[in-house]
Amino acid sequence: MSTQTCVERILAAADRLFYAKGIRAVGVDTVAAEAGVSKRTLYNHYRSKDALIAAYLQARFKHIAPSDAPAREQILGAFDRLERMFADGSFRGCPYVNAVTEIGDPRHAAARIAVQFKEQRRLWFRGLLERLGVKDPDALATQLQILTEGALSAALVRGEPALARSARAAAEVLLDAAKVRSRKARKE
Repeated sequence: MSTQTCVERILAAADRLFYAKGIRAVGVDTVAAEAGVSKRTLYNHYRSKDALIAAYLQARFKHIAPSDAPAREQILGAFDRLERMFADGSFRGCPYVNAVTEIGDPRHAAARIAVQFKEQRRLWFRGLLERLGVKDPDALATQLQILTEGALSAALVRGEPALARSARAAAEVLLDAAKVRSRKARKE
């Protein structure tokens, strides 16, 4: 098996197991068995469980692809994606928040990666708001990020995917207050 294939299998197994069962509940023996590799092979690629956790979180760190859609629709579309994610039977909350909570050490690489991921999402909102000419894009981006975080937590606790629609409605109120209108509304 090639090194790349081996690493991909280990990360895929870690992703499935850590997200579904929790980081503390899953040992490296279980990850190795799920990946179909020996524990020694796993440790040849990741010097410790902490290194594997960091790699798992980094592998989940996906940048948002650029879009030609209007900025307001992209922002609101983020909440639509949340609703689809919440409706997936395997939703267990935000993997970054879960990791930080389980590990409990703000110096752990997982905490740094979680901060980077959350900030990347906030900056995505800010970039779209800057394109729209919003007066204070940084403050509004933070508010939208907080709505996202609240929706993630509420959906996990209550198990109601429709909570994303409530967050979307709140985002619409914030955008309207910032005078961000859809193309359709501007044409009318």
